[in-house]
Amino acid sequence: MDTQHDKALRFQALHRQDDCFIVPNPWDPGSARLLAHLGFPALATTGAGFAFSRGLPDGAVGREAMLAHVRDLACATALPLSVDLENGFGDAPETVAETIRLAAEAGAVGGSIEDTSGKREAPLYPLSQAVERIQAAVEAARRLPFPFTLTARAENFMAGHPDLDDALRRLQAYEAAGADVLFAPGLKSREQIAAMTGALSRPVNVIMGFQGVRLNLDELRALGVRRVSVGGSLARAALGAFLRAAREIRDEGSFGYADEAIPGPEINRLFRQLARPA
Repeated sequence: MDTQHDKALRFQALHRQDDCFIVPNPWDPGSARLLAHLGFPALATTGAGFAFSRGLPDGAVGREAMLAHVRDLACATALPLSVDLENGFGDAPETVAETIRLAAEAGAVGGSIEDTSGKREAPLYPLSQAVERIQAAVEAARRLPFPFTLTARAENFMAGHPDLDDALRRLQAYEAAGADVLFAPGLKSREQIAAMTGALSRPVNVIMGFQGVRLNLDELRALGVRRVSVGGSLARAALGAFLRAAREIRDEGSFGYADEAIPGPEINRLFRQLARPA
C-alpha cells in the first residue's frame, strides 16, 4: 500500500499535469470507497457534508471531530485525501499552523484554509491578517516530511461580499504567500472563472454542483481550471433523495422510491468487494 509520502506525490502530480481533474467530496467512509471504486484519482472532504451527516449545519463541527473524520476517510481508501479545514479552526496564525500539522498527522496530504472569520459583522479577515494566516499554513506545510498541497480560499462570494476584484486581490496575495492552489468558491459565470484563472499563475480550483451553474469539465478545462471539486453537493443529492423518499412514505403512504434505490444484494456485494485488502 502507498505511504502517505507516495499519496502526497501523486496528489501534487495531478496539479502539475497539463489537464483538469475532478476531486469529488465524500462525507463518510462508504461514500469514499464508492468514489474510489468509480476511478477518481483523489478525494477531498466536505465540511458541509460531514456536518449534515452529524445532524449539524455547515461550520458547526469542531476541529477534534473533523480530525477524527479525516482519519476515518484517510484509512477508507488508497487515494490521496485533501481536507476542508474551514478557517483553520481559529483566528491566530499559530492555530492555523497547528491545524495543518494535525490534519497531516491524521492522514491528509492536502488541505484548504478559508479567509472567513465566522463573525457576522466582519465575515472576512482583513487582507493583512488573512495573508499572515496563509503564510503560517504554508510554513507548517513546508515543515512536513512530504509535499502537502495547500489551497487558499477567498470566500467573498460565500460570505455575502461578491466583489470579484477583492477576491482576485486576495488570491494574488495568497499566491505570493506560497499557497499551492487558489480557490474562490461561489463563482457562477465563465467570465468570473476566466478572470480568476487569468489573474493567477498557480492551479485554480473551481467548485461545481451549485444550482444554476451548468459548465461541464471540457468548458472548465478551456477556461484554464486545473481542479474541480463538488463540495457538499453529493451529500445534498443523497439527502435530497432521502427526503423525497421519506415524504412519499409520509404523504402518499407509498413506496415507489424503492424502484430507484440500489438493490440490497448489489450494494452488499460491492461493499464486500471494496472491504477486501488491495
